[in-house]
Amino acid sequence: MDIRMNVGMLRTALETAPDARLHLMLPSGEFVPAHFHVTEVGRVHKDFIDCGGTTRSTTSCVLQVWVAGDVEHRLSTTRLAGILRLAAPILGSDELPVEVEYEAGVVSQYPVAAAEVTPAGVLLHLGSKHTDCLAPERCGVGENGACGPTLGCC
Repeated sequence: MDIRMNVGMLRTALETAPDARLHLMLPSGEFVPAHFHVTEVGRVHKDFIDCGGTTRSTTSCVLQVWVAGDVEHRLSTTRLAGILRLAAPILGSDELPVEVEYEAGVVSQYPVAAAEVTPAGVLLHLGSKHTDCLAPERCGVGENGACGPTLGCC
């Protein structure tokens, strides 16, 4: 899923269903346990050089999700919308794409692809992130993903 919600879209979706329960669905169709906490809301900026030598940068809003032993805990839409409002000075923009950082064996980041109001609350559909060569013309990456022998791989 390449669609990504930004901070403003997420806050609007949360405010559409005040005090509703929040559910996170992983790309596999499994759910993050309902008693998750959002332990951080951060603005993450990354400057890098791709394998072709082009300088690039990305900035996103990352919601760190943690599951504790307090199984009665539930995060409401109103509470998360309030946390996003508190984080506004740090985030700096409602246009930042939102990702959820969650650990289930390994720490992974998932773009928030969509929000859906259901009878059970607000369901956030989490998408997938993938690695890719950003300069295939410089690396000689062919259609099958193989590197060219003269340019070498990144």
